[in-house]
Amino acid sequence: MKIPAARALPSGAYRVQVMVDGRRVSVTDTDPKIAVAKAMAIKAKMQDAIKSPRSLTVGEAIDRYIESKDAVLSPSTVAGYKRIRGNALQGIMGLKLPDLTQEKVQREINKMARERSPKTVRNAHGLLSAALAEYKPEMVLRTTLPQKQRYEAQIPSESEIKAILKAAKGTEMELPLLLAVWLGLRASEIRGLTWDCIQGDSVHIRQAIVQGESGAVVKGTKTYSGNRKLHIPEYIKGVLDSLPKKEGYIISLSGQAMYKRFTRLCKQAGLPHYRFHDLRHANASVMLALNIPDKYAMERMGHATNHMLKTVYQHTISEKQEEVDAMVNNHFSALLKD
Repeated sequence: MKIPAARALPSGAYRVQVMVDGRRVSVTDTDPKIAVAKAMAIKAKMQDAIKSPRSLTVGEAIDRYIESKDAVLSPSTVAGYKRIRGNALQGIMGLKLPDLTQEKVQREINKMARERSPKTVRNAHGLLSAALAEYKPEMVLRTTLPQKQRYEAQIPSESEIKAILKAAKGTEMELPLLLAVWLGLRASEIRGLTWDCIQGDSVHIRQAIVQGESGAVVKGTKTYSGNRKLHIPEYIKGVLDSLPKKEGYIISLSGQAMYKRFTRLCKQAGLPHYRFHDLRHANASVMLALNIPDKYAMERMGHATNHMLKTVYQHTISEKQEEVDAMVNNHFSALLKD
């Protein structure tokens, strides 16, 4: 077997690609020798499986499915699939595909539903269904799944945002927080910003850093619409200009570091616990409260459709809601006095 070459990635990891049955499979690792060894082992294992796919177990079918999609899926998605493979549906992973029945799948889903969230259960079932479509296409799952839970975004109020930004002023967290709450950037987009993304008074969002199986990985934006340019407000431009212009990324903090520092800032300010992503929610809610047309809100947020705006971000900040309530109440109070 020809030994494949390891190619260095911008993240510092190494990627090795091998062809198996006409499909490209990628493996990444921080050590190039380990990446090569993993790739060769996967190729040998998959070639054996290709000879008799009906002899695969459920777990092997899922492994093979993940490996076949490695080059086209986001590194964070692949890492999520591998977590599902290692932690979910363990009662059926060892079954041979011919022995898998709808009843066995339903019983395993029932068991999982008693211990995990509906979203986790649905994600695991989705991965199983995708693998079966490839390697046991005659079996179409008709599993009864737990009901979806309505997601209620937690959004800091204007006064809370002000307190957070005041606490962060002059620290390494000031710029990430401003980019999230003012420009609506995702944490991965903030981490992916390099100095050449700053073009005069605009910033070009064109890449992101996500957490893959072997660490941080640089990738394109989450969606096609995510590749966008935004005007840099004068205040944020001042913060950027005050930073040393080093090669590489503007923000050196990892996603976990940003989250932990943000949590500490909220605690120091005497505020409830919020996720870093909730700042992006706040940005969307402010645009809705200001009656910004969906088209422009979508462009700023990097959304392809208004689905997220309507189903997740359809909130208003508490102060604005109180203002609206007062306006309506005053109207009818005055009406009754006439």
